[in-house]
Amino acid sequence: MTSEYAGVVYDLDGTLVDLVVDWDAVARDVQAVYADAGISPDDSDLWTMLGGAREHGLYDDVEAAIAAHEREGARESRLLPHADVLAREDRPVAVCSLNCEAACRVALDTHDLAGHVGPVVGRDTVSTWKPDPEPLLHAVDGLGLSPENVLFVGDSERDAVTADRAGTGFEWVE
Repeated sequence: MTSEYAGVVYDLDGTLVDLVVDWDAVARDVQAVYADAGISPDDSDLWTMLGGAREHGLYDDVEAAIAAHEREGARESRLLPHADVLAREDRPVAVCSLNCEAACRVALDTHDLAGHVGPVVGRDTVSTWKPDPEPLLHAVDGLGLSPENVLFVGDSERDAVTADRAGTGFEWVE
């Protein structure tokens, strides 16, 4: 099935590497950004807080708090078996992740995968993030391919929805 595609885009965390991030600690740090601004977040879910940060003028500080944890987690990340598949690809490859672009690049560099990957699209590369199709379409465009000729490999329902919305193929990572 996968050989019918001219290019492939991989999710990062949970697909190629396992970032070492305490997401509860990240959420607490983001809650502290809100508290320091005298604002009580509507929800304590990390991604909901990130989504609401713009309306409160906190986006840059919230993004910075999350990205700091992700970059450190990328340095300590563990390589997952599917990274071997990426390293053997003989077609154009990109990465599209909900993690910040810098963390993606740190993880790829840490595990000597950067040379196998073209475009890297993180949460902060474009103005929206998965499951909106824009980040995946940006990665596809960077490969110089059309969506129907690209396979997106990921590990989450968010990834599957993103692929469907972008018009790419999708494969669950094993």
